[in-house]
Amino acid sequence: MIPKVRRAKTRKMVTLEVLANTAPSPAFRTVTLGGPDLDAFEPAGDDQAVRLFFPRAGQDGLRMPTLDHEGWMAEVLMMPKSRRPWVRNYTIRRSRPGEIDIEFALHDGDAPAADWARRARPGDPAGVFDLGVSYLPPSGVSWQLLAADESALPAALAILENAAADLVAEVFLEVPSKSDVREVEAPSGVNVHWLPRDSGRLPGTLALETIRSAPLPDGPSYTWVAGEAKLATGVRRHLVRDRGRPRSDIAFLGYWRHGRASPG
Repeated sequence: MIPKVRRAKTRKMVTLEVLANTAPSPAFRTVTLGGPDLDAFEPAGDDQAVRLFFPRAGQDGLRMPTLDHEGWMAEVLMMPKSRRPWVRNYTIRRSRPGEIDIEFALHDGDAPAADWARRARPGDPAGVFDLGVSYLPPSGVSWQLLAADESALPAALAILENAAADLVAEVFLEVPSKSDVREVEAPSGVNVHWLPRDSGRLPGTLALETIRSAPLPDGPSYTWVAGEAKLATGVRRHLVRDRGRPRSDIAFLGYWRHGRASPG
């Protein structure tokens, strides 16, 4: 699942610090980051992703890589684990002059990013490296399909908040419980379908089943689906095989796999 991506011409490692930590709903935390180095970061809106660097538990600071290209990966892996930071991919939920928000889904189990988000306090260090935007709808489509589980909810909400006023879309947002349903800023032509699981079922399965049985508009479309890998591939397979949609009109991103931890 390697999506098309639009990136800034120049990218820099950006070291920041925590400014605030809030809870928009029970299953999420929003960590606000800022600092002088943020001037080197170019906000792009929509589903702009970053590599997020944060300290491991017990480390007394954050050691960021120094390379502003993909060679940073080798640099990080060569660090002894006592100094090596955690690295995870996250979406910029919102950006303001001098600040960016990153929203975390608080998965159960041993999840370093969720654990860090729970305990992050103002002054704690963090860093980001731009990964670009993968929501790239072409011109000439009459409507869009957006689908996300909780891991991709921040990206989907950012897309809707930045959307053109004439956007027509069917949006399916799966969240852990009814308590995680929120007000959405979206154009009048957007139908948002909140899908709280509340039943202990696996993430992504409710959204996939709902989309398979949903009446969808006709006409040329663009699909952006992100979240658990089976949700992303399942929606793409359904649209291509069952609804005759061209593969080229579907951006599908597997953010994570249920039961499989990220390396690092």
